[in-house]
Amino acid sequence: MMKITRKNFLLGAATLGAVPLARPALASGRYMIRFGIDLASDHPSTVHAKAAAAEIEAATGGKVTMKIFPNSELGDDTHMLSEVRSGAIQMMAIGDNILSTLVPSVAIDNLGFAFKDSQTAWNALDGQVGALVRADIKAAGLHPMARIWDEGFRQVTSRSKRIGTPADFAGFKIRVPPSPISLSLFKHLGAAPTVINLAELYTSLQTGVVDGQENPLSLIQTQKFYEVQKYCALTNHMWVGYWPIVNGAFWDGLPAAYQKIVSAAFDKQALAQRAANLGQNNSLQTNLTAEGMVFNSPDLAPFRAKLAASGFYAEWQAKFSPTLWSALESYVGKLA
Repeated sequence: MMKITRKNFLLGAATLGAVPLARPALASGRYMIRFGIDLASDHPSTVHAKAAAAEIEAATGGKVTMKIFPNSELGDDTHMLSEVRSGAIQMMAIGDNILSTLVPSVAIDNLGFAFKDSQTAWNALDGQVGALVRADIKAAGLHPMARIWDEGFRQVTSRSKRIGTPADFAGFKIRVPPSPISLSLFKHLGAAPTVINLAELYTSLQTGVVDGQENPLSLIQTQKFYEVQKYCALTNHMWVGYWPIVNGAFWDGLPAAYQKIVSAAFDKQALAQRAANLGQNNSLQTNLTAEGMVFNSPDLAPFRAKLAASGFYAEWQAKFSPTLWSALESYVGKLA
């Protein structure tokens, strides 16, 4: 007999949610959106997803309700992506580095050391780069919100040594998400990357399956990685955004007026989420230092030079369309 856990219950409930997709309106004319996210309840992305849900319910008079399932309650991000595609879950927020396993062009903003700051990334994703990527997401049967949410720049942590130069990555067992560009980046830097989903990462760090990981400071804080990692190198090696995406069939079945309300709520909250995430990341070094983490700020030029010499940029330029690569360079300048 299968043990009924909270997660099994929720997964079963989500599966039942697939039934109305052929007829997305419930018998009463109401719509339910189950929204999955792998981040903690207090992460800015989750907080502002909840704020969007409240706005949507208020603006539709309760005709459209949204239930937020944080902290991988509906499964890890790879599983949730499959469930959104099938319609078992109506909506999720997913890192572009993981969505790129389905829509390769999404990885364009994950190029190592491409963006000098978050505002440049936002400009590109709200502009020509985002327009091209959103078209590809739609072609995959998913509906993206117009504005990407901010996960921030990723930093490298380790439990046993500082990362100060590319040579420090030699043989370094580092966790990466299930993302081809993340694997490629750290292989080109000389590390030994291992794919582990976020839901399993804390235990993997605690037990020494991997020596380190790379994530934005906000996620290092909310996931309490400081409890199992000692050192943090401020590498800013990759900017990552979170795309709020909806099952395409479900979206098409929503009345246009409700589509407009949902879009407006998420686009408004995207701006608030970006500001909150940036502010949190800017203040977290002090907080994490108080938790015992030791920070260093390596010179980034040698890391860029190693990527260029190893063929990382040439490899990824060949994977993207000339139009998309040109659009990116119009915001960030020529890449090595």
